Amino acid sequence: MTDLVIRPLVAGEENLFDSMPDPLPQLRQVAYADGIAGGGYRPETTWVALRAGRLVGRAAWLLPPGAVGAPWLERFDLDAEPEVGAELLRAAHDALGGPGLYYAALPAHWRRRPEVLAVVRAPMEAARLAGLVERGERLRCSWTGTPLPASSGRYDFRAPVDVAEVKALVARIAEPDVLTGVENALAVGGVDLATDPLAWLGDALEGWRVAMDAGKPVGLVGTAGDACFPLIAYLGLLDEAVRPELLAEAVRVLAAGGAREVIADVESRRVAVLAELERTGFRQLRSRVVFAPPNSRE
Repeated sequence: MTDLVIRPLVAGEENLFDSMPDPLPQLRQVAYADGIAGGGYRPETTWVALRAGRLVGRAAWLLPPGAVGAPWLERFDLDAEPEVGAELLRAAHDALGGPGLYYAALPAHWRRRPEVLAVVRAPMEAARLAGLVERGERLRCSWTGTPLPASSGRYDFRAPVDVAEVKALVARIAEPDVLTGVENALAVGGVDLATDPLAWLGDALEGWRVAMDAGKPVGLVGTAGDACFPLIAYLGLLDEAVRPELLAEAVRVLAAGGAREVIADVESRRVAVLAELERTGFRQLRSRVVFAPPNSRE
């Protein structure tokens, strides 16, 4: 690799970053130039690998303006052997104060798609060679107008009485079913969406619903219709039986506000939750595999 040059990008070299064709054009991703314009991407946190003057690796760390956390690796593409990518990451880690989180964005059902596997094997192996450890996978799902299942009539849904009720119910829910944007909440706001969703979503309760069964709360959902896109930000249960109807109610709340698409993120290991999302009409959009330093709690 004697002809290999690894360095940060220089201001004005956005075209160099984009000189590598997008290996996964089917993904919804913010264009690099748009990220630079918005301040999330910066030349000093973007690194490239050049071989004989040709771009063979690129890595861009993202941190939106005003964020309180550390940049995370959002774009990492490789047109070379994994060792080149590992060298690129190590050089960047040394300059950026150490390794951080890497969110590898992948098309839906990527493990079953040979053409996708051919693209992602090298960067994922490079991340491992650079010392990062795979720590789970989150799936993004989308509802786009599919008719919702009919209500059984068993449950009632109402707005929370106040912020205190939301906080009390959140404290009783050990592991929420749906957390959408959990990575951004942590990196941008320093907020754990699972334990303090109002710190990220604000205290307005119009988009929240409490599921009631015979006068007792059995579930809680918080939606956001005015975020980047309408989404189910938080959904947690005290009784798993309410899951299908609470999901449908969340979609109804957003659709009543004009939403034509609703986004929901779920951990891939939550098989029952994913199955219920699919029965509600959601379809997988993409996957995000999380890589982290060995000592990270992510």
